Amino acid sequence: MTLTEARKILGLGPDEGLSENLTEFQNAREEIAKMVKSATSKTQAERFEKGLAEFDEALAVIQNRAAAPHKTAISSPPQSISGATKPNRRKFSYLAWILMIGVGAAVGTIVHLQTQKARKARTTERLVVLEREAAAMLENRRWQDATQAFAEMDSLAPGSEIALKGRRSIEAGMAEEQTQFVAYWIGQATAELETSRLDEATASARQVLDKYPAEKEAAVILDQIAAARAGQSRAAMIVAAREALDQRKWEAAISNVQQVFSLSPEDPEAKSILSTATAALEKAAFDLKKASELLAMAVARDQGKFDQQALDWLREAKFLAPEDAEINARLEKLASYTRTIRVPEDVATPAEALATAHDRDRIILTAGTWKGPLSINTNVELQGAGSINTIIECSSATGSAITIGPGATEARVSGIRFRHDQLTAGAERFSVALVRSGSAIFTDCRFTNASGHGLAVIEGGRATITRSRFSENGWNGAAVMGKGSTLDLRDSESLSNYENGIESWDGASVTLINNRCEANSRNGIHADHGLGSAVIEGNQLISNREFGLVLGSAGSGKITKNIAQTNTLGGFVIRATASKVSVSGNQSTQNQGPGLMIEKGLSAA
Repeated sequence: MTLTEARKILGLGPDEGLSENLTEFQNAREEIAKMVKSATSKTQAERFEKGLAEFDEALAVIQNRAAAPHKTAISSPPQSISGATKPNRRKFSYLAWILMIGVGAAVGTIVHLQTQKARKARTTERLVVLEREAAAMLENRRWQDATQAFAEMDSLAPGSEIALKGRRSIEAGMAEEQTQFVAYWIGQATAELETSRLDEATASARQVLDKYPAEKEAAVILDQIAAARAGQSRAAMIVAAREALDQRKWEAAISNVQQVFSLSPEDPEAKSILSTATAALEKAAFDLKKASELLAMAVARDQGKFDQQALDWLREAKFLAPEDAEINARLEKLASYTRTIRVPEDVATPAEALATAHDRDRIILTAGTWKGPLSINTNVELQGAGSINTIIECSSATGSAITIGPGATEARVSGIRFRHDQLTAGAERFSVALVRSGSAIFTDCRFTNASGHGLAVIEGGRATITRSRFSENGWNGAAVMGKGSTLDLRDSESLSNYENGIESWDGASVTLINNRCEANSRNGIHADHGLGSAVIEGNQLISNREFGLVLGSAGSGKITKNIAQTNTLGGFVIRATASKVSVSGNQSTQNQGPGLMIEKGLSAA
């Protein structure tokens, strides 16, 4: 091989020497030697070996011609190279040499190796960056960005342990975040539901479901909110229905309970109101007919002078048909046969009117609140503008708002509400109305908010009451006690009293017909007369906390056609000491305890 050929193979220029390029040639030789060892076929190996031999031969020719007494073997790289270094334009000259000998596949291999090395370096650098960025994203709960970072990391380094741990951290973090988010808003929704802030509760539950639609607890709360809304609607309609009952607007009451049935077809309270309103509506038609009959009877009896019977008929007719102009005019005419004292037109107060009144006088109170206590000891008529509009009240410490005493053998009171306006602590729990020894007839009155009983009849007193209400009293709604005392109570209500709706004991007698005793803290009716008489017929005894009716004792009487419904402890209790009383034709339904309890020794028949 000539010197010129050798220089051409090695890529040396005419003025270039061997020594300054020796390290490069050594590196080139090592690369070619590696290619020989990594050849994929025998033919390829032979070609690489041939190329290596030519490379060595060209190197030997240059060395042998070098102007120096020493010779450097190519197989042993030099310890050092001196002299100035020219710009190395032969950095990859051995590639050109390989091309010259026709080993093209080797070029691709070397380029591939260098490309792989550079790519690996870039990959390593990117992985470091991704790991740092992903850690920051996890710290800031940027789950989506972190997921993308770990996905890229996994694509650069499949099976990366860091990417695997990162994804687990994302799952754990998202689960923790969901737990915290759900717990907070569920707590908010629950608290708001408990305080009946239903719109706020709905918004809180929606926060959860909008973000996590499968969250069951939030869905359950929305169901509870819907039930609470239905409950509120039901309660409002029940209240409206009861108010309509109070105002005798029977059709409005029926309309309201029909709406309740659309929510709860078997609602027991709505059924009770419907029954009451339907019966009242039917009765209203009957009342109009009866009022017309009473008017005709009073007109026929009118002789231009005072007639108590005609006045009673007209008062009854007015109650049955309060808007009837002819009845009102005839009543005013017959009442004019007696002296009328108007408060405050004629005298300033009810007490002043009573102080000057005589038997048969009529005292008329305008709408408003009047101060008691009042005492009636003559057979006068005390007439208000309706039990909603006219009120007589006093403090519980001063006694009863009205007392009808021994001198009144036939006092009449109508259209007035009696109440204690202040409840004070004390040994005596006064009733708000008291009948002692005398006799009184109450019509369209209310007895409420008493420290003790709503009405008490004692000392042989007699009270006849129709179409009145006893409610929210501190003891019984109406009470009668003592031998000779009698209570005749009809078409009235005794509601939400602290003890019994109606109670009688110690020899008293009662006639209780077509009354409603509901939601009292003890029994609807408790009758323990001793030898007194008990006639208890057609009453509705509903939702009292103990029993509908407890008959402890009676010397005579009958218990018939009463309905005990939805009472807590049971329907009817009949003791052996009431064996002389006939008990038949009663109904007991939907009570939480027994429908009928009879004391041992009492005949079941």
